Amino acid sequence: MRTRSSFSHNPHLRVSRPVSACSRCRVAKVKCDGKLPACTACEKAGRENECSAASDQQFARGKERSWVAALEARVEKLDRRLNHARSRKASVALHEVDDNTVTMQDSERRDSLVDITAAIHRKAARTREKADFNTLVSDFGLLTVNATTPGFDTQQESANPMSFARLVLAAAQHDTLPDPNTDELPYQEVAEANFQFYQDNILPLYPLFPTADLKALVPKIYDAADLGILGGIRSSEYWLFWMVMAIASAAQSKAVNDRNYYDALQYVARALPYADRAFVPGYTTQIQALVLLTQYSMLDPAHFDSWHLIGFACRACIDLGFHKDHTFTQQSSKDTIDARRRTFYCVYALDRAISMVHARPFSFKDDDISVRLPSPSVDNERSDPSLPLFELRRLQSGWYQTLVQTDSNDPLRDPIQYVWQKYHETQRWSKELTLDLPATIRTAFDLELDYSSVYLVVPSPRTPKLTDHGRLLIFEHTIRYLYRMYEVVKASPSEGFYTYHDALKVFFMGSQLVTVLRDPGESDLWQSLGATEPPQQNPPLPERLDKDLSDSIARSNSCLDKVNETLKLYGERWEQVKTLADHFDRTTTDIKSYLETRRDMVESAIARSMQKDGRHALPTSRPGTNPSTLAYQSAPMTQHTSQRANQGAPWGHSTGFQGHHNVHF
Repeated sequence: MRTRSSFSHNPHLRVSRPVSACSRCRVAKVKCDGKLPACTACEKAGRENECSAASDQQFARGKERSWVAALEARVEKLDRRLNHARSRKASVALHEVDDNTVTMQDSERRDSLVDITAAIHRKAARTREKADFNTLVSDFGLLTVNATTPGFDTQQESANPMSFARLVLAAAQHDTLPDPNTDELPYQEVAEANFQFYQDNILPLYPLFPTADLKALVPKIYDAADLGILGGIRSSEYWLFWMVMAIASAAQSKAVNDRNYYDALQYVARALPYADRAFVPGYTTQIQALVLLTQYSMLDPAHFDSWHLIGFACRACIDLGFHKDHTFTQQSSKDTIDARRRTFYCVYALDRAISMVHARPFSFKDDDISVRLPSPSVDNERSDPSLPLFELRRLQSGWYQTLVQTDSNDPLRDPIQYVWQKYHETQRWSKELTLDLPATIRTAFDLELDYSSVYLVVPSPRTPKLTDHGRLLIFEHTIRYLYRMYEVVKASPSEGFYTYHDALKVFFMGSQLVTVLRDPGESDLWQSLGATEPPQQNPPLPERLDKDLSDSIARSNSCLDKVNETLKLYGERWEQVKTLADHFDRTTTDIKSYLETRRDMVESAIARSMQKDGRHALPTSRPGTNPSTLAYQSAPMTQHTSQRANQGAPWGHSTGFQGHHNVHF
């Protein structure tokens, strides 16, 4: 047996298996053992000189001769390292000293070694920090790909803890949801009732899915549960089922702790485990899943942020090309194109509504999209109510971008003309509504008309001044809106799709009413503007809904009371509204006192006038003045300046954005 040293100096010149046979063995198709300098077959045949193994030129890189050269190089390298180690050992032995005779130089050397060691540790720490940072950046890079491509695998959770769904929930979720208290499905009758509520009140306005598909989902899930084959249901279908249940339950809730709200929280908690699969990018189901969560967030602001969620939905629409009609392929059918357009306009309508109520910028501009309105849906026996909603959102989007999102340093050439033109377009939209709309949807459209009219007329960054006729329009539209909304909130059972945003709208409309009551304006319609001539014929005032009240002071007092009651009812449903209700109640105390003083002054003046003419007024009579002008005579409250008139606008003093819940009086 050879020692390790002898092997290093005399390495074997054969391997266990030859890399390549010699040319003679290859032609004769016999086994070649690769022996050097000539193989065994060539030696037996007496042709050692003809064996290709004997020629260095026949060995290619990586063949037998190359292996030998590599082995020799390795031996030489080991020899050099061994000699270096021996020389260092001799040097250390030559300079050995006694441990008790440590010199200053040795101490300095030791200190130097400590410093070097500390520097090495610091460098290692920086290296680890850099590696961790690179890992984090790569995770975000992978996350970006996950948000825009379909090649996302949610099964690799241990290797990739980041996902698009988790990013969405981390950005948009506020409070933690309670854990589900059961794994069982609710009673099928409960599910069918909730799905019917969604189909009657929400799906007609936001037709994300065909009605037939939604109706077939409930029996499909319950049949699969009875047969024990729940694995046959896709994650997107489970997400749709639980989110529709949650939205319908939350929409029927009357108080924050009632049974409907508790069930809604349970349903959302049951849906979240399917979020990773439901939010898989690259598919239409991702957009639909985000819209469903957005709709629920409008009903539950304590747990989710609707503005962030609709922003994610808009981004998904743009990534999939839903904002352009030209992205459709030639093989796309008409139904497929209409389905894509309906999906886009559902996202578009929610983005415009949510951004306006919070007085924030839209997720994308109208100039960046080119999508036609979809064809009327064939799922409804009546006319499709989603198309009027989409048209209204396009009207609102146009003037909102012009008046609010455009630089205020770039004034409009004729702002009053622009406002009246857009106001007439909104009124024309209302007159063109069909008569066969369901009553709940028609009421929602009338509320949107009044809200949009007031939002358009109030001072904005590019229309900072308010005309006297504009004050009249604000007065009439706010009273109409608040009168209707009070009846809606009191209705039982709940009908329609009314959300937390409607509570913000009530506060906004109430603040506009307070603003015009504090500053009724001048008697001359155009004097305050300094215009030489009216821009066009003033728009007519809307029809009154409170005809039982005789004058504007009585109408104002009654409407302020309705605002307080409406906000208190909404406060039982959303804790955030209680603060708004308390603030509005404190703020309107002086307004009510002023209105009562104003009434006494008017009644005294009328009584004196009648006594002068020899007539006597009944003690309980009320003045028979024009109800639309009494509250606008030039007698503003002395304790409030006219500058307060603009403070009720959703964007504050013509600068920046300010949500409805932050409106000042």
